[in-house]
Amino acid sequence: MIELQLDIFQYDFMRVALAAGLASAVLCGIIGIYVILNKIVFISDGIAHAAFGGIGLGYFLGFDPLIFGVGSAVLTAVGIGMVSGRARVSEDTAIGVFMATGMALGVMLLTLSKGYARDLYGYLFGNILAVTINDVLLISGLTLAIMLLIYILYKEFLIMSFDPVYGEAIGLPVKSLRLLLLAMVAFSVVVLIKIVGIIMVIALLTIPGAISRQHLRGLPSIMAGSAVLGSIFVTVGLIVSYMLDVPSGATIILTAAIFFFLSTLYSR
Repeated sequence: MIELQLDIFQYDFMRVALAAGLASAVLCGIIGIYVILNKIVFISDGIAHAAFGGIGLGYFLGFDPLIFGVGSAVLTAVGIGMVSGRARVSEDTAIGVFMATGMALGVMLLTLSKGYARDLYGYLFGNILAVTINDVLLISGLTLAIMLLIYILYKEFLIMSFDPVYGEAIGLPVKSLRLLLLAMVAFSVVVLIKIVGIIMVIALLTIPGAISRQHLRGLPSIMAGSAVLGSIFVTVGLIVSYMLDVPSGATIILTAAIFFFLSTLYSR
């Protein structure tokens, strides 16, 4: 059985998919913890859905939808941060407005686009088996860039995550750091759309970190544990999806969810 499971990685597309999944797992392990600590899980979900507007614009103009998705996600992240921080609008209201606007804009532009949006299902529900080596390089480069930023601003992000009031008292630019974090989340979300899709991206971003927090102490340990768990979920999900001939993105998320419920029962 083990030999049969490992045989699937003799195919090039499976090796590329695994490489993309492992790089994404490391990315989730790093940025996902800050998403949980700063309680911006639903902001991340709103960014993912709002990115659909950029994807629709890319199809409408005939360019790479993912590039426009990145732009849409970053603008949404900054917009949510600025509107909820300066206007008399609650954060959840801002999330709802941006999310609904992005989805509506995407549907409208896709309807007006010429031809059939063949990759639309993949953007909504993910298709890790369709990633290319260029996607792997993109994910790996983004992961390294975020790791570098986290390393440089580790203390600042730590203070912002645990005690933003103290951070403001000592002169830390908390609002600017939060906008930077939201922009990092936006880039990560768009990359993860290629793996599990808009609908399920928030699960891969938060479940590994949530499990790791239940059993580990110390931020570096939690990040490392989250990255390892994400790698396990991706690998197991790929194998199961191949054996059962079911969608890989959904299988990866279900694998993570099963581990989460088992971990929660064990922690209790």
